Amino acid sequence: MIRAGEVVIRRGGTQDSESIAELHAHSWRTAYLGIVPEEALGDGMVGQRRELWELRLDADYGEPENTPELLVAERDGEPAGFVYLVPQPDGRVLIDNLHVRPGLTGGGIGRVLLAAARAFVAERHPGAELFLEVLRDNTRAIAFYEREGAVRVRAQEGVFPGGFLLPEYVYAWPGRSES
Repeated sequence: MIRAGEVVIRRGGTQDSESIAELHAHSWRTAYLGIVPEEALGDGMVGQRRELWELRLDADYGEPENTPELLVAERDGEPAGFVYLVPQPDGRVLIDNLHVRPGLTGGGIGRVLLAAARAFVAERHPGAELFLEVLRDNTRAIAFYEREGAVRVRAQEGVFPGGFLLPEYVYAWPGRSES
């Protein structure tokens, strides 16, 4: 557990699937409105996110070095954000999701989550490159990652639920991932 001011970072688990699904869907609807087609942000999104998180958090990935990690930020005992780290076969680690509850963005929770993610990767996967994919039009997220030292590696197209192809960038923190 990491404490940073009012924020506590803890490892997540199956008990978090409901709250993470709700936060994830709410964050998508807020951050991606006008970027992602509206049908990808529809009413069934909370249920889809719930199924996704139940599967992810209940799966057996085998060895610890292959197991994804959910880190949950709590403020006043409530989930305020999360980051999900997925080890890749090539030795890198993907930030598959980093979300802060809408209304709490801009208050440092994302920075604390990212620092916790980098520290976790440095401990569990020494020397691994930490990377993520971010929608090209998500300028707020891009500005955040660049302020936090990420380097744009390439442009590509990402596939979103419903089969939507959207332009995105890959950002990375090369080499050692500690902060």
